[in-house]
Parts: sequence; C-alpha cells; structure tokens
Amino acid sequence: MKNSNGARRVVVTGMGVVTPIGHNVQDFWASLKRGQCGVSPLEGFPLEDLKILIAAQIKDFDPRVRLKHAKRDKIIMHADRYSWFAAAAADEAVRQSGLEFPLENPYRAACIIGSGAGGLTTYETAYRDLFIHNKRATHPLTLLRIIGSSASAHVGIEYGIKGPTFATCSACSTATHAIGIARDYIRNNLVDVAIAGASEAVINYGTMKAWQALHVLSPDGCFPFAKKRNGTVLGEGAGILVLEELEHARKRGATILAELVGYGMTSDSKDMVNPDVEGPREAMRLALEDAGLAPTDIDYLNAHGTATTINDKNETNAIKQVFGQHAYKLAISSTKSMHGHPLGAGGGIEAVACIQAMRESWVPPTIGLDEPDPECDLDYVPNVGRDLKVRYAMSNSFAFGGLNAVLIFGPPPA
Repeated sequence: MKNSNGARRVVVTGMGVVTPIGHNVQDFWASLKRGQCGVSPLEGFPLEDLKILIAAQIKDFDPRVRLKHAKRDKIIMHADRYSWFAAAAADEAVRQSGLEFPLENPYRAACIIGSGAGGLTTYETAYRDLFIHNKRATHPLTLLRIIGSSASAHVGIEYGIKGPTFATCSACSTATHAIGIARDYIRNNLVDVAIAGASEAVINYGTMKAWQALHVLSPDGCFPFAKKRNGTVLGEGAGILVLEELEHARKRGATILAELVGYGMTSDSKDMVNPDVEGPREAMRLALEDAGLAPTDIDYLNAHGTATTINDKNETNAIKQVFGQHAYKLAISSTKSMHGHPLGAGGGIEAVACIQAMRESWVPPTIGLDEPDPECDLDYVPNVGRDLKVRYAMSNSFAFGGLNAVLIFGPPPA
C-alpha cells in the first residue's frame, strides 16, 4: 500500500532493547513506569584517577544465556560487547515480528545497525595488553571486534540477510539515522524488510577520561531540564526495530505495532560541540512535513534531553519555534533521566519508548525534575508518568557536530 505521494508505507512489527534498566522491552518498560534510575557507581574496570565515577551500566548481562539460540553466526560469543547487545536486541525484535527465516528473497532485506564508537572496549583491552601487560599480541579477533559495522554484520549473518547491510555513524543520532535510512529503503522499493537501530558499549577508563576532558559529564546524575542539571551521564545498550512494507506485513498476518510516518534530518553546520536552534527546529519541521502532520497532531515528544546546560535550553527553544502554543500543551520527557545517555543507541531505545507510549496510552516521566530551569518551561512530565492517549509520537536525536535526526510514529494503519 502506498501513500498519496506514491511512496510505500512502512510499519514496525518488532522491537528489542538492552538497557541499564531492563534487558528486554518488557523489563525496560516496567522500569520506565516505576521511574527507575539506572545510574550507579562505575564498576568493572580500574578507576585510577577518574573524577567522574558514575554511569548507567548494563549489569548481569550474560551472552551465553541471551544468545544461546544463535544458529548461523558462529562467533557471536567471541564478539565485542556492543555486538552482543545488538544481537540480543535484534533477536527480541525478530521474535516479536514473527518473521520466518531464511527469507524467501534475502536480497530484499536490509540490516542497518549503527554505532557511534564501535568496539572501544576491545580497543582499550588490546592496548592494555600490549602496553601495560607487555603481551606480544592481541586476541586474534581484535580487528573484527572493533569495527563499527561488526554488529550489523553479525546480525545479518544470523538471519541470512543479503541486501544492504552496514552501519551508520552520526554520534548520538546514529540509531535514528539507521532507522530513517531503513525506512527510506523500504519506502522506495529497494527492500521489503529491515532490521535497524544501533548499539553502544563504550564505558571504560579511556572513554570516561575523554568525556571528562570535554566537561560535559555530571558527577551527580542525569537531570534533564532541571535547574540543578550539570551534565549528562554515559549509558550503554541497544535499540532495534524490525521495519516492513505494510502489505508485506499484512500478507503474513503480522501484528503491526506502529507506522513510521515521518523522518527529518539536518545539520547545524556551525559548531562541533555547541548546538544551534535552527538545525533541530528544521529536523522536527521536516519530519512533520514528511508525515503530512500539523504540530498539533503530536501528543508526545521524547526529547533528546541530555541534561547538559546548553542542549536542554536549545531543544526547548527549538520545540517552541516548531510547535508554537501547542508546545505548552505537549507532553515531553527525557527517558535519559532513567537509562542515561547511550550515545548512538539512544534513538533506537527511545523509539521503543515512543511506540510503547502509543500502545499503552501512557507517557514516561523525566525523573529528577524537582525544580525546572526557568528557561525550560514546557511540560516535561516531571517525576511521575502519565496516562495519555498518544496517537502520534516524535523522537528527537541531536548529536555532536550538529547532526540532527527526528522520527515520527503513528498508529497501525486501519
């Protein structure tokens, strides 16, 4: 089935996540409903002289349990942590979709799973082995572990996908770009099915030192839009969607979770660190235009909401410029207040939150919002989630370098 402009319609039939507050969609959603915070003291590696000692880490994840059903991908157990998360989230999404493999035409399927940093944990382990422990060589799979496209390759191998298979990399907009590109491939008849999203696992000594040097990490917690906010908190995880052409999903009797109705992307083209209002504003406007929706049609907005001083104020102003008076009636929240900032994976995880909000008529809160910043004066659903009928939901991802991407989800087609 096509839109009025002749483009094919794209729907979501599967979702999967691995997050610090839940290793699957059910547990993740339950944690959001409880307002659970996944930020805790760093552990698992030498802290040495670090000043920032908190993060939103994924704990008690055992790939031998979660990935024991892998059949075709023979070396997934020996992959980097970010590939484990991607494989686990993809497995959940594919199982929910009900797709049967091998696909009838594997060249009509895509696997676009990005990562902002790839296997940084493997990098650090290899360098420690070489330069601290004076080992003569690194693990033989080191190269394969670190490549930013390894997660997409692992998942593509597992499901026998022979169409476009690659990674996106656009810092904190990575997953959103991956999902948007996959949507466009289906929309324009390159493929019928896509597994898309992103994965990230970069919490280690070197990464913490690098982010610490940029002075954007909080030593206290992630408090988006709050007066007390003083930086973001690094997270990790994966968020994956299964996308399909509408008639392809209908013919096989799939349960359709939502329709991906709008996608917009822009670049600030101004500064590597400091965001601009124009780029985010235009990305949201383009997504609305692509969806054929008015600003008043959006009921819930999952904000980028990183809890940095500049970003939250900038995003607030951009929302006001796009939505006008409706901005003050719009339910907005940053789920990063609970699962931290999982960098490139954020857009995938937050897309799942948007779809769940639509399906359950409930929007998650922004926790830790005891006293709002006077310059962030919109309805950020403070501290406690809310029953709300959500017909259309928007998800914002705004990255270093001024790279902006926005998705809009709507109800399953009648």
